[in-house]
Amino acid sequence: MITEAAADPRALESGMHRDAVEEVIAMLDRGELRTAEKFDGEWRVNGWVQQAIKLYFRIAPFTTERAGPMEYYDRIPVKHDIAERGIRIVAGSIVRYGSYVEPGVVVALGFVNLGSYVQTGSLVDAWATVGSGAQIGRDVHLAGGVGIGGVLEPPGARPVIIEDGAFIGSRSIIVEGVVVEERAVIAAQTCLTASTHIIDVSGDEPVTYKGRVPAGSVVVPGTRTRNFPVGEFQVNCALIVGKRTESTDDKLEFNHDLRDFSFA
Repeated sequence: MITEAAADPRALESGMHRDAVEEVIAMLDRGELRTAEKFDGEWRVNGWVQQAIKLYFRIAPFTTERAGPMEYYDRIPVKHDIAERGIRIVAGSIVRYGSYVEPGVVVALGFVNLGSYVQTGSLVDAWATVGSGAQIGRDVHLAGGVGIGGVLEPPGARPVIIEDGAFIGSRSIIVEGVVVEERAVIAAQTCLTASTHIIDVSGDEPVTYKGRVPAGSVVVPGTRTRNFPVGEFQVNCALIVGKRTESTDDKLEFNHDLRDFSFA
């Protein structure tokens, strides 16, 4: 029914099709569905779930919500029953219905959008945003002002994926389905898109990646020379300068104190 409604939105006039869309969003909210899942070491995208999210924006009614003196008027409500869910959401944060945030997550003035999935032990720090459909693994730190882009189209397009144990430095931007693999460290103000050259300069010869940061890499912002008709100019890139070490772990260890929920 989801694919039928995506092909012809007039199908949403049917109660069955509307119910199907609403049930998909409810399952996302409960963590029973994801926009992308890892099987046998490979990420697979559930394009029909992305379609359901887009359809939900069409059918969800506008409602008014209040938080103290603040008033909001929108189609997507915020998540409720926070204490029962075992998550910590600091005042001023926004976690929208249709996202799933596992017990043991801290959202400290961050934003988590519909369709995203954030796993236990992770910290969404001040002004960090988790876009629609993004997948955030366990024990990830999204530092202040990090922008994790949302990806919902075309159906089947890979969302941004941050795997377990990664650290994303302040004001970094990661968009267009980039995968940051386990325990990678992204330095502050690094911008990663699908076309960004991610160049490993730690060996004898440079090795270039696109759309993927290898596990355990330490990445810093950089520039590379590119020829244009009017001359040579420097364009954005990212540099892998080494692998994560025990000393790197020591620098990041204090973050665990901020997320201690006494969960296993």
